[in-house]
Amino acid sequence: MHKIVILDAETLGRNLSLDPILSCGEVKVFSSTAPEDRLSACRDAQIVLLNKVRLDRELLQACPNLKLICCFSTGYDQVDLECCRELGIGVCNVKGYSTESVAGLTVALASALVYHLHEYTDYVAAGSYSSGGVANHLEPAFHDFSGLVWGIVGYGHIGRRVAKAAKALGARVQYCRQEDHNEPGCVTPDELCATSDIISLHVPLNAGTFCMINRERIASMKQGSIVINVARGKVCDEEALVQALLSGRLGGIGVDVYGQEPFGKDSPWCSVLHHPRALLTPHMAWGSWEARRKCVEEGARNIRSFLSGGRRNRVD
Repeated sequence: MHKIVILDAETLGRNLSLDPILSCGEVKVFSSTAPEDRLSACRDAQIVLLNKVRLDRELLQACPNLKLICCFSTGYDQVDLECCRELGIGVCNVKGYSTESVAGLTVALASALVYHLHEYTDYVAAGSYSSGGVANHLEPAFHDFSGLVWGIVGYGHIGRRVAKAAKALGARVQYCRQEDHNEPGCVTPDELCATSDIISLHVPLNAGTFCMINRERIASMKQGSIVINVARGKVCDEEALVQALLSGRLGGIGVDVYGQEPFGKDSPWCSVLHHPRALLTPHMAWGSWEARRKCVEEGARNIRSFLSGGRRNRVD
């Protein structure tokens, strides 16, 4: 029996069966693994599955039996891929499992910010509607999607799904991506930031996307524009994003991912926790029940492929 370890099962949610993976070998499940406990958890394992736990060079070199790492995610920046290549450790990710979930939350955040739902529901909850004596209340002003430009940063599966939804709402869609493509609707990142009313981020974190939404690009954005980050926290200058909201430069921010997760009490995000035009969610965009079930099933398929000599979803 192959020795398999799941390092942070709790990040998949507590209402999900792990049976597809449990049937693959001798499986030890940790709900979470602290940095100082990683080595003891991984030392004898041949296959390790993880979501957020970092596997760095020092740890990988101390695990001579390790043959495969399976990420419960599309991104794999939590694993030292170069070291894995040197040591002959395979690395797999999971593709496409969360497209509907992430796209759905992106549209939900955009809709809530465009229509100022936080402020309108607060108006009713505070009793102002009941005591106002008027049948309707229409401040602050909001606008139809049909008059807005939605800029999509990253045009993979999720970006394309968001584009489809944005077009259905009536928005005009433009996009940018790292590859050089001369296609209708494809613009440079600078042009996208300067001309979009809504900007949603759907890129992996790498050298080319690190802090790509920086202070200069934020300063170039249209007055009152909305930024939605469901990609990775560090694709944005988080301090600059917060300051742009507080100054009124931005009309709203919807953020599901952070440079530090969870962020601490000294984080710039703490200054907008109760801001009416800031919607902060706890890295949950990927995690509909359907997406999480598919993630586990895909992880099990990756393991079975490896055990039979295959390279399913290998990124190394």
